[in-house]
Amino acid sequence: MGEVFAGRYELVDPIGRGGVGEVWRVWDRERQLYAAAKVLKQSHAHTLLLRFVREQALRIDHPHVLAPVSWAADDDRVLFTMDVVHGGSVAHLIGDYGPLPPRFVCTLLDQLLDALTAVHAEGVVHRDIKPANLLLEATGTGRPHLRLSDFGCAMRKGEPRLTETNYVMGTPGYFAPEQMAGEDPDFPADLFAVGLVALYLLAGRKPDADALVGRFLADGVPEAPEGVPPPLWDVLARLLVPDPVLRFRGAAEARAALAAAVPLLPPPASGEERIEVFDQIGPLPPGFGPYGPGNAPPRPVLPPPPPTPLLPVPAAPGPPGGLRRRRGRPAPPSRRTTVSVLLLALLCLSVGVWALSAA
Repeated sequence: MGEVFAGRYELVDPIGRGGVGEVWRVWDRERQLYAAAKVLKQSHAHTLLLRFVREQALRIDHPHVLAPVSWAADDDRVLFTMDVVHGGSVAHLIGDYGPLPPRFVCTLLDQLLDALTAVHAEGVVHRDIKPANLLLEATGTGRPHLRLSDFGCAMRKGEPRLTETNYVMGTPGYFAPEQMAGEDPDFPADLFAVGLVALYLLAGRKPDADALVGRFLADGVPEAPEGVPPPLWDVLARLLVPDPVLRFRGAAEARAALAAAVPLLPPPASGEERIEVFDQIGPLPPGFGPYGPGNAPPRPVLPPPPPTPLLPVPAAPGPPGGLRRRRGRPAPPSRRTTVSVLLLALLCLSVGVWALSAA
């Protein structure tokens, strides 16, 4: 079997690389399930280790947020675990299908904005919204399920930076203009990146952020790009406007505007291909089954048998008339019995008196 990390996590196989380390599929012996684990050597750069610690400290419970679940350290390595997401990223989806239908894109954007609403409510700026960090569950041709991942660059508003003021964190090509200018991280920068991701999904290629900003500065709100329906462009333009003050006030407001635009979109084209989200991770390696190392399911833990009930003790027959008697105390004699006893006593007394008189 695989190496056991910190006596708990059995390393199964590598499934990718994150921003600050390798990503492994592991068997969590304590929770009895498979998890994804990001592993980092403590000898890595000090700032990378600090970002690692910052990421594993994030605890946001939301269906569209992929947040760490647990962490451990062993010798010169540290790891933290999260759910395994099998469908790859939206970048895999673009590689399979190219430009995606607008309504499908709106579903993904709605889930991303839902996730950012929860993240921003915790005071956290993600700072690295990009296709590779938007993972998908393997839902087949069903409704897609997006998970926002990789909080290695995230920080809470007001926290001290881990880099110099003029050093930009994130992925080039998805920066907001104010990020490029070195301003303090804020929520509108994440919204700008959402707009760029939307253009990427609709066009099937990475947008030219610099050229787009130039068009806004020169013409105000430009015409909708090819393949973007005007009602959807009205929403995206408010995400992409260079001045952060003119963007939506928050992810929840952008999500509401998107919901209002969806009914105005043209219906799906006849014969439009259905998008399928495949399993991108693949089967478990030999020696590992769905229930961990080996193929046998875990032996079920049977509940303790219920206590054997005591046999009921039959009650003595009750008196006539259905009256109940108290235990340990005889029932009083009836009136008929009392009269009979008195008559017998009088008879005996009379016989005794007669006998004495005869004598």
